[in-house]
Amino acid sequence: MVDQLQVDGLRIVASTGDGGRKTIVSDVSFSIPRGEVLALIGESGSGKTTIALSLLRYVRRGCHIASGSIRLGDSDVMAMSERELRSLRGRRVSYVAQSAASAFNPSMRIMGQILETTRIHKTLPRKEAESRAVELFRALALPEPESIGSRYPHQVSGGQLQRLMAAMALITEPELVIFDEPTTALDVTTQIDVLRAFKRVVRERGITAVYVSHDLAVVAQMADRVVVLNAGEIRESGPTAQLLQNPQDHYTRELMAAARPALGCAGEGVASESPVLSVKDLTAGYGQPGKDGRPKVTILEAINFSIPRGTTLGVIGESGSGKSTLARAVAGLVPLADGTMTLSEAPLPGEMAQRNREQLRKVQIVFQNADTALNPAHTVARILARPLAFYHQMDGPQRDRRVRELLDLVHLPAAILDQPCVRLSGGQKQRVNLARALAAEPDLILCDEVTSALDTVVAAAILDLLMELQRELKVSYMFISHDISTVRAICDDVLVLYAGRIVEFGSRETFSAAPFHPYTDLLIRSVPELAQGWLERSGHPPSKGSGGEIAPGLCPFLDRCPVIIPGQCDRVPPPWHHLAAGNSVLCHHTQDALAGERAMDEGARSPRG
Repeated sequence: MVDQLQVDGLRIVASTGDGGRKTIVSDVSFSIPRGEVLALIGESGSGKTTIALSLLRYVRRGCHIASGSIRLGDSDVMAMSERELRSLRGRRVSYVAQSAASAFNPSMRIMGQILETTRIHKTLPRKEAESRAVELFRALALPEPESIGSRYPHQVSGGQLQRLMAAMALITEPELVIFDEPTTALDVTTQIDVLRAFKRVVRERGITAVYVSHDLAVVAQMADRVVVLNAGEIRESGPTAQLLQNPQDHYTRELMAAARPALGCAGEGVASESPVLSVKDLTAGYGQPGKDGRPKVTILEAINFSIPRGTTLGVIGESGSGKSTLARAVAGLVPLADGTMTLSEAPLPGEMAQRNREQLRKVQIVFQNADTALNPAHTVARILARPLAFYHQMDGPQRDRRVRELLDLVHLPAAILDQPCVRLSGGQKQRVNLARALAAEPDLILCDEVTSALDTVVAAAILDLLMELQRELKVSYMFISHDISTVRAICDDVLVLYAGRIVEFGSRETFSAAPFHPYTDLLIRSVPELAQGWLERSGHPPSKGSGGEIAPGLCPFLDRCPVIIPGQCDRVPPPWHHLAAGNSVLCHHTQDALAGERAMDEGARSPRG
């Protein structure tokens, strides 16, 4: 088989700021036969994206390719002129970035942006380019392929936008496509839809590709071969099946272990009977309230739960389910349209402006993206000193000692105190983010997707840290995620949200075996397994999206449910059923019916079915 890409002895160096140089990619070599997918995996800082971008002979500011060769077909990329590079980028080699939202211009319609490279490289007349774009939309399983191009980026979902970015990359029929963490920011069900679409197009069109990821389970579905990177060096490489079944390097084994969250011991021996937070009939949304007092757009409806002191409540659901709105409502950032909250059995005002300093101190929130939550220009010391001054009136030596104690709590060295946050790694930023919340000495910390943007190794370390802090400080957490594996690993209780309503609730033990609510079942089946062929065997139904307005009171999952009971689910509000394991589901199906449906579905998906 002819190699489409050959990389030999690649070495990339970066300026250190003091006039020195640091090698960030060292002696990297690999090749990709035509029509195959090679995965570059490793944790943050391993050099994955740096190597991928170098295939376009592009490096970030302050870096340069010191030595090595890159050949695409018969072309020496390192010997190309600037004019030849312009012809290479977007024409022969295309790039699919992690964040589709930042790749599209919000003021332009989608079709014009998809066709931009065909105009720049003069590959197709407008009419033929539009026909090819529609063909790609159809191949990527996009809805309404003939008309979706007339929309603006904000008028499509995140998963659809990610697939549209792939169409943008494929429109020129490139020789090599680079997929750089293209599903990391997506929830589990959307990720499966996008992976399926990507894999189908790659296989059907014989595309040669580089797939950058930290997620081995995803790589197992997409790649023919894998290169494992750590600190800019290759630790192991080989066929995907070989690495999954018999990894030779201990770092590869660490990555595989991090991909399987171990069941933790959250709250063990800590929980007390009195809840730190109780929420009753909470309704919240956005927009100016109408005459009925309800918000213009209702996001959450009739939410009830409590969090015992010293325990962790997991809140799971897809993007748009209302998870982050729930955290913001508890934090006082989104006003309540209805319902009440109590904090340590005392009334908690729904709006932050109505809370006193002590109530503000007791409830802290750690946001998903530390890059936007932390001021990049401020030093770590300044960021941590502010809550100490506001909540505890600390200054001088007392404040400085406490700042160092906080860094020690989150396992960060005192050497970073004078560093601006922009110089920290993603994992370090999230630890500073957490330390800032701990500075208030809260009773409850709202963790909003705090590991979703991190690689598996760093995310596992953050989860371990959260559990350690809970044992030491007796703090409670509301842990929000779309990854049910993580939630089951660290949470005491689990609450499943869909379209702003709770559809299932129970202890984490009750989520270890079926039956579940049909939506919970979908979430569980959407977590990729660390095995090749899982994507084809999973039987995961494509997401339909909303089919329109559902009458008030009816099941919110009605338009996507695979086990709908005609004449009942679409007419009568579902009751709460308490299952034998201890979990409760908002569903017309009883325990026996849910178990039967699950068994029938598994039989249909088995090789003998």
